[in-house]
Formats: sequence, structure tokens, C-alpha cells
Amino acid sequence: MKTITLPLAPNSPAYLQAYLRQPATDTGTYPAIIIVPGGAYTHIPEQQAEDLALAWSARGYQAFFLRYTFSGEKAPLLPTPVVELAKSVALLRRNASAWLIDTDHIFVAGFSVGGHITALFNDLWHDDDFNQLAGTTPYEIKPRAVILSYPVITPAAGYPTDAETLAKWTDDPDQIAADKRVTPRNVATFIWVTAEDPLVPVQNALAYAQASIANHVDTELHVFHQGPHGLALANQVTAWKPGTNLPHVAHWMDLAEEWLHELD
Repeated sequence: MKTITLPLAPNSPAYLQAYLRQPATDTGTYPAIIIVPGGAYTHIPEQQAEDLALAWSARGYQAFFLRYTFSGEKAPLLPTPVVELAKSVALLRRNASAWLIDTDHIFVAGFSVGGHITALFNDLWHDDDFNQLAGTTPYEIKPRAVILSYPVITPAAGYPTDAETLAKWTDDPDQIAADKRVTPRNVATFIWVTAEDPLVPVQNALAYAQASIANHVDTELHVFHQGPHGLALANQVTAWKPGTNLPHVAHWMDLAEEWLHELD
């Protein structure tokens, strides 16, 4: 495996961390996935992000995680992280030959606020103004599908809970309500969440799923009955406190991969 850290722009804290499979023989190309971690827009849990990327690498993916700009580094923050995700997808396409990437199978998986970034990106990848801002084209940045894991979707669904935090994110809350920006051009969307999530209410995931289905987007939703926020793989690799190694919830990854294969 080859690891590369890829800055996204001069004088920017954002970068893409790559975990590239290096086959001994010519085995063709691999699907690719970009992990967009959580962290409340103030940090990312880098070990967890790496664990997630390596888990997908072990399943035959060229895997990456995005370290996007945080709220303490730009104000208001959004849409900067969404633009950085667009630049990341474009970077994969531009280097597909060197990195052995199957450009028909580029996926994005967002977790918590990373799910917010990913959901907004799903809403906006085709938008001309957004592409002008990112310096990209819709062809370059269209993913095959997205995975939303316990996502933040809209301030109206209970996160964040205070006006001060929201003001750091945006000066126009309507613009970051991802469920309100879904269109029929959104790509296939897999969502999983736990019903008892105490930090980001399950209503976030439900709102996005409902909007996606209403717009005839290929959508799959899994609501697990038990588990706190921030489960990541939900197994012993990413367990960070008692009650976060949950074998039932850990099935989300098998379910997501099976779903991705069904899209072909």
C-alpha cells in the first residue's frame, strides 16, 4: 500500500489522505471511496478516519479521507468543506490512471457533519454556480453514489443546538438545509443511523431520506434500534467507549457494500 497526503489548495489546511493499493501484477482498476469524517466542524478524528479508509481498502477500494477546513479556520465556514469535497473527487478523476481508479465507481461516505458535507455535495454536484466556485465541471465531480452515516442534515432537526455555533457555520441557515436542496439529479443514497442517537437526532436522516424518495432518488435507509452517535465501523476497531462495539450495527458496512454492488 502507498500512502500520499495531497494538499487541495495553496495556504489551505485541507488535504486528501490517500491509501492506494499497489498490486504486484496488472489487475485492472479499483473502485474508490472518499471518507468525509465527523468532528462537529471543529476537528476530525484522524485515527477513526484512517480506520474507516483502511476498512474499505481491505475490501478492494482505493481509499481516501478528507481533512476539510474547520469552523475555527474560516468564518462562516460553509460551503468551503463542500467545495473541498468537489475538488477531491475531481482530483481522483484527474489521477485515475496513475491511481488505478475505476472512474465509474467513485463513492463518497460521510459521517456526522461529514454526512452534512456529503449530503450538500450530493445536492450540488450538478449546479453551475457551485462548479464555478470549485473550479470543476459536473462530469469531473459526479459520484456514483453516496453513503450517509448518522448525518447532520439541517439545523431544523436539532443540531446544532445553539445560535452561536450555527453562525460559525453559515449566515444563511436555509442554504445548508440539505433535505431542502435534494433534486432528482441526486445520486443513489445509502443512509444509516441509530434511533437513539443522543447528539444528532434521527430526524436528520429521516428528513433526507424522505426528500430523496420524494425526488425519485435511489435510496436505502437503515435505522438501527440501539447505539450512540459516532459509531464509525461500530466494531472493536473504532470502539471508543463501552457500548460502541455493536455487532448488529456493524452490519451497516456489509449492507452498504452489497447495495453498491446492486447499483451496477
